Amino acid sequence: MGKGRILVIDDDPTLNSLIRQSFHAKGYEVITALNGMEGLKLAYRSHPDIILLDIMMPDLDGFETCRRLREISEVPVLMLTAMASEEDLLRGFDAGADDYVKKPFSLRELEVRITAVMKRSANGETGDIAYDDGTLRIDLQRQHVFRDNQRVHVTPTEFRLLSCLIRHRGHVVSHEDLLREVWGDGYLDAVPSLSIYIRYLREKIEENPSEPHYIMTKWGVGYWFSPVLA
Repeated sequence: MGKGRILVIDDDPTLNSLIRQSFHAKGYEVITALNGMEGLKLAYRSHPDIILLDIMMPDLDGFETCRRLREISEVPVLMLTAMASEEDLLRGFDAGADDYVKKPFSLRELEVRITAVMKRSANGETGDIAYDDGTLRIDLQRQHVFRDNQRVHVTPTEFRLLSCLIRHRGHVVSHEDLLREVWGDGYLDAVPSLSIYIRYLREKIEENPSEPHYIMTKWGVGYWFSPVLA
């Protein structure tokens, strides 16, 4: 068995060929796509172990490709980008990327990043842990949620809501404060929508959503996150 299957989605055929030749020699299987749509099809058909995804592509850019990938797969995504501003990186993580490599990069640097991301994915390891009680684990930096060491898919909005509650763990956060922090000042009357998102989160992280242990309700006031003591 090889080291794993890599899918490269980049509109630069020279770079694709270089990565394919280099990593094939190291024991990886490498498949390539020249655009986002082709990459999505290959991701669905070939079940790669990791995806290297360029941001600056015509038609379907890397951000949108990553968002669509997350609808069908939890495969690790390593973004290849010449765009290294904090805003661009946050957009990538918000779309579901696991890490990034800034162009131009060396093949050695790329190999180190690939190995690290695949190891984290295999072991469920994360970087900046916001909460971990042995059952529920939240990685604030990478916006990952694990329950019983299994990755739980949450949308960016759900994660912002969960992280807000965790930052104020043990304290009631009012409806207005949650709406302001997660959605903005224009949504302060959207309490029914907030209750729907709370229900979605409970269905994903609670053992029994009808009898929650993590996300608690203060009727008429707001919600609070109750840490579970190990």
